Amino acid sequence: MQLEVLNDQGVVASKLDVAETLFGRVYNQDLVHQIVVAYQANARQGTRAQKDREQVRHSTKKPFKQKGTGRARAGMTSSPLWRGGGRIFPNMPDENFSHKVNKKMYRVGMASIYSQLAREGRLAVIDSLTVDTPKTRVLAARFKAMNLDSVLVVTSDLDENLYLASRNLVNILVVEPRHADPLSLIHYRKVLLTRDAISQLQEMFA
Repeated sequence: MQLEVLNDQGVVASKLDVAETLFGRVYNQDLVHQIVVAYQANARQGTRAQKDREQVRHSTKKPFKQKGTGRARAGMTSSPLWRGGGRIFPNMPDENFSHKVNKKMYRVGMASIYSQLAREGRLAVIDSLTVDTPKTRVLAARFKAMNLDSVLVVTSDLDENLYLASRNLVNILVVEPRHADPLSLIHYRKVLLTRDAISQLQEMFA
């Protein structure tokens, strides 16, 4: 399996041999869907909360008399049947949304994503990505010269200058290999891997 190596102008300069176990797998759509859903679910904090009939502010006075009105019996306005009343089964702030994904399934799913990106031509290699100063316009100009507007960069040497220069760019994300999540890999149009990052990814997922 070979990946294209881009130069500073975004032109293919050469090709790099990579492991088939990471970049040549068959695409498993069901498994990829599972790990993406699990990633999104595990990111939820579960802080939403609703009130039951005991917690809502209300009066304990009977709204109207028991008989003679033609209406259904009502004891207090906190009933879930009333507007402004409490919920029968309220959402609690300690609700757990996490999904469990086995390590082997996650590794195979990530390898399946990388393989599909390579087949679609959305995956490429660069030698390195560094900036001398933490200036956003410098890094933005570099990606503009490469004709890249939506890109995820996976690099092993994410120093402070590169982090500060990239954090304000909306459609550009620079991460280390261990922080490359399945949702970001699918979201961005182009994924750039440095040579050192490929070695780390092959150790993690191959």
